[in-house]
Amino acid sequence: MNRSFAFTLLFVAACSPAMQKSANYTEQALDVPGFADFLAVDGDTVWTTNDGRVEQWSTDGKLASVAIPRPCGTMAVASDSLWVANCEGGNLYRINIETAEVDKIIPTGIANPKGETNVVAGAGSIWVPSDADGKISRIDPETNAVVAAIDVVPGTFFLAFGYDALWAVSSDKQLLQRVDTATNSVTGTAELGKQPGFLAAGEGGVWVQEQGDGTVARIDPDTVVLAGRTKVGDNLVYGDIDVGGGKVWLRTTDDQTFVVIDAKTMEILTRAGDAAGSGALRYTPSGIWTSAHDVQTLSWWTDTDSVAE
Repeated sequence: MNRSFAFTLLFVAACSPAMQKSANYTEQALDVPGFADFLAVDGDTVWTTNDGRVEQWSTDGKLASVAIPRPCGTMAVASDSLWVANCEGGNLYRINIETAEVDKIIPTGIANPKGETNVVAGAGSIWVPSDADGKISRIDPETNAVVAAIDVVPGTFFLAFGYDALWAVSSDKQLLQRVDTATNSVTGTAELGKQPGFLAAGEGGVWVQEQGDGTVARIDPDTVVLAGRTKVGDNLVYGDIDVGGGKVWLRTTDDQTFVVIDAKTMEILTRAGDAAGSGALRYTPSGIWTSAHDVQTLSWWTDTDSVAE
């Protein structure tokens, strides 16, 4: 196959990014030209989609850049690779995270070429919403082949993996679907509120942004029944969500940068940062990564109390 890929590997000297305290968190903001958006954690670094490329960053600066025509949606790190949806070609890029080189381009189709979508890893596979009429492609990373096409309701763009299942949301149908990875079939559904979108599975539930209602819904992963809601704001268009450390982490676009919710009580613990437009969020035990493409920054947030210790 005749392929031409631009590759740049940059090692940047330690910089002096802006530092500020907000609520219980200290922000280290890095200037990132372009349109840094979706994030995937890779050890002490993070990968972000950008205009015509994906980039790897640490708190010291940019480490690598790999050209992709139009990277879109959340990415997955698995099998020593970064898996990235390419909305321009309707395919999946596999990038070697050690060399920052493209290993494979897999024709899958992309269900939402506008870019609001998820690529996720779980059960030894990579999962991609691949057809707006209602298909999820399952890729075997050993062979780079599509090994199954799962039937789901139309408009299913959003995925998460957890509790030994794949979880899939259709915004149009306002529906959460549980996919059994042993049978590649839907085995449970739950109705959701207005304009559901990104979701995360863990910390005792499957958590879904109900973007049009400004709420986060908690679904019981065993019964696939609504277990409660937390009202966050007027809307949650178009933020992000993650779980970890006993909390739900919610990137918002109005009023603040992110919100921290106690996973047990479902109460809001913290509202951190100024409103910074749209962007993504990823949790690590050491801190939180957020992107804000409207102001061209990538930020590393650490708990103020932990820093003081």
